[in-house]
Amino acid sequence: MKLNRTLLRDATEQGLLSEQQAEGLWVFLTGRTAQTPGFNGTHVLYYLGGLIAIGAMTLFMTLGWERFGGWGILCIALAYAGAGLWLTESLLARRLPIPAGIVAAFVVALTPLAIYGLQSALGYWAEGRVYRDYHRFVDWRWILMELGTLAIGAIMLWRYRLPFLVMPVAVTLWYMSMDLAPFLAGDNGSVWELRKLVSLYFGLLMVGLAFWVDLRTRHTLDYAFWLYLFGVIAFWGGLSSMSSDSELSKFFYLCINLLMIGIGTLLARRIFVICGGLGAAGYLGHLAYNVFEDSLMFPFALTFLGLGVIYLGILWQRHEARLSTRLRGLLPAELRELVEARSASH
Repeated sequence: MKLNRTLLRDATEQGLLSEQQAEGLWVFLTGRTAQTPGFNGTHVLYYLGGLIAIGAMTLFMTLGWERFGGWGILCIALAYAGAGLWLTESLLARRLPIPAGIVAAFVVALTPLAIYGLQSALGYWAEGRVYRDYHRFVDWRWILMELGTLAIGAIMLWRYRLPFLVMPVAVTLWYMSMDLAPFLAGDNGSVWELRKLVSLYFGLLMVGLAFWVDLRTRHTLDYAFWLYLFGVIAFWGGLSSMSSDSELSKFFYLCINLLMIGIGTLLARRIFVICGGLGAAGYLGHLAYNVFEDSLMFPFALTFLGLGVIYLGILWQRHEARLSTRLRGLLPAELRELVEARSASH
């Protein structure tokens, strides 16, 4: 439940709080949440400006920059990075951690550009690849740039402990999951099938890393969000792109997606629920358009199934407090604390 002024006013009208207590509590809560990422005007401007700046040096880089040459690109990237580090320190000194984290992430996002400039200056990219292709095409030769970005990201995280710094790290891991397949398979015809498997297992490893980070930081800020996001996308994308002629395998796919919905609900991570819901809907579409294409009863059965799920939701709501307490009591202490902490923050 989101606490707002309306709830505090209702509590005051019912005599639970005095007006002075309600106002003091509101001031305290707004002070505590001012630097917690949220959907408000200030934070939207922070992230919009940061993503524009990061995009300028990554996704929206133009071919005109190639005129600077390798050494020119390297020097510009280093100058930008130096300015970014100075601004990060300045914002932290003013106790503005959210914009500081965005600027620090901008510094990490400059790493591939700097490494590309150095490689280009040394003649590594003689075949005509340009930097903007890094964000457009899969190529195993990007791996050195990705490893460098991960190293700089780890150093910046160690130095600043700002959650948004995980974003470029997670994106780089996602890129690496795609670039590893041609690196492992070479340029033969099996690269597409291998890419699916690499995405699946790499995404699973990212989700495992995110869960470990989530447990370690359950009493502090949310450092696992971006790892969950790109890990689940990589895992679910690899899983969903696999083809099978077996209905049992397709049913197993449905079970995995339902499990993802359950995990997402337990950990309060929406990306699990979104991908799991899309996968479950895709399986039902397969049943409707392939397995039961000419069936009269399938729409009726599906309707009753949906109503049955709604009824289960009603039963859960009636007994939620008792059932939640009992189920959480079965969890290990660390996982129980994580579930309680993330549930309280959503």
